[in-house]
Amino acid sequence: MREREMLLQSIQQCDFVLYELQLYLDTHPNCKRAMEQYRKHLEMKKKAEKMYTEKYGPIQAYQSDTTERWNWTDAPWPWEQEAN
Repeated sequence: MREREMLLQSIQQCDFVLYELQLYLDTHPNCKRAMEQYRKHLEMKKKAEKMYTEKYGPIQAYQSDTTERWNWTDAPWPWEQEAN
């Protein structure tokens, strides 16, 4: 698997875990272990997103670093075949 695909997969996996932990924490707000896991996976996601955006561009529009012109649409989006 190529690096780009691996980074996207890592981000997706973290998103899944974070959402599941969020649902769990909604009903178990004092669970320290779940909070530790949430913080761990949030940090993993942030690192993977940073690596991805530095190498391949933004995943979401708010990650675009443009000030002169809107460049969010310049490259293929991560979900488009040409990007993978």
